Amino acid sequence: MSAQTAREHTRAANRAGIGAFIGSTIEWFDFYIYGTASALVFDKVFFPELDGALGTLVAFATFWVGFLARPLGGIVFGHYGDRLGRKKTLVITLLMMGLSTTAIGLLPGYASIGVAAPILLVAIRMIQGIGLGGEWGGSVLIASESAPKGKSVLYGAFAQQGSPVGNTLSTLSFLAISRLPDDAFTSWGWRVPFLASALLVMVGLFVRLKVAESPAMAKLIEKKEVAKLPLTEVLRSHPMLIVLGIGACTIGLSATYFKSTFALSWATSALDFDRSAFLTIILVANITQIIVQPFGAVLAMKMKSWSRAVCVMLIPELVLMPVMFVLISTENYGLAMFGVAIATIPHCLYYAALAGMLASRFPAHLRYTGISLCYQLCGTLLGGTTPIIGQSLLNWTGSITAVIVYAVFQVALTMGCMLLLLRRPNHDETASEPAPTTQATAPLPG
Repeated sequence: MSAQTAREHTRAANRAGIGAFIGSTIEWFDFYIYGTASALVFDKVFFPELDGALGTLVAFATFWVGFLARPLGGIVFGHYGDRLGRKKTLVITLLMMGLSTTAIGLLPGYASIGVAAPILLVAIRMIQGIGLGGEWGGSVLIASESAPKGKSVLYGAFAQQGSPVGNTLSTLSFLAISRLPDDAFTSWGWRVPFLASALLVMVGLFVRLKVAESPAMAKLIEKKEVAKLPLTEVLRSHPMLIVLGIGACTIGLSATYFKSTFALSWATSALDFDRSAFLTIILVANITQIIVQPFGAVLAMKMKSWSRAVCVMLIPELVLMPVMFVLISTENYGLAMFGVAIATIPHCLYYAALAGMLASRFPAHLRYTGISLCYQLCGTLLGGTTPIIGQSLLNWTGSITAVIVYAVFQVALTMGCMLLLLRRPNHDETASEPAPTTQATAPLPG
């Protein structure tokens, strides 16, 4: 390869990484503002007849609906992404997310249209979930598959970085309007972040349309080696990869919702924190994640054993997640901020490396569908249910201890499943071998 060609490949890889980062930032912003609004205001706007903890629980249930829809988005867009290319699906998912988020910002409340308001909210949330369900896998792959040799985990982290940045923008937007009087915040203030999404989507589309298709996918299309039915093939050929992948994603998804959704509601309703104070705590944790998270990908690249890297990242979380809840329960602002920030470090290091590690275990012709199923089914079963289960445990026991036990269980489940997953073949290391066609003999399960 000539020096000029190498430079062109590097520029294309960097463009793909930046495009994945910007697009995923916008889509995660859209998704996270819903979680924040469900913790702070949706019970009053859409479920005013349900008081207190019950109204919050129902608002969290609509939050989970987005996760319920995400596997459908992963299946639909994984199918087309594995057959037609990563880039086309990413443009469609960005539009879906932007339009549905803007629609929520325009949706009348229960006081205006009655029961139609929560019904429409759930329907739009479903569309939002389908869009994000197709987004994540495409963003990860267009970055990691465009990466220079040996740097797929690092470039996959570009897409992962969109999550904390989107979360930070979400928190900042609500922090800016949280000082409004309660009446103004409830009637129109909460709508501002949702309506702002329309402008962000225009920026994302401009960037995404300039990104080229990933080389791995372009090669499959050129050689006509794409899978005819990716979902059927991946379920038949690699069922254990799906099961382990679901478990391996757990704390990477749920930790954010333990902090920014469940803990936000708990701290502002059952403890002595006001909205602005705890949103500031979440903001500090998000900034911590933005700064620290990329080092997880660097750590995975530098260490000879990915399994050892996973242990280094996650074992501290078994202690720090309980510490976080204990320090929040002191109702001391400084201690709560320290607890949430320090507990963010282990899981954000892991989240950076998660995408590349997971993608490497699936062959390229089934990769979009495979990683989307793992990530989105995990979101439905374990990540998105975090606020609901946390609030239910708190309502049932009256103590935060049960929530702490559940959080520790999720950390242990994640670590065990990823260590087992990493024993499976690394398909990035055999990328130079011809990909199997749909007529080829099926590989052994898992």
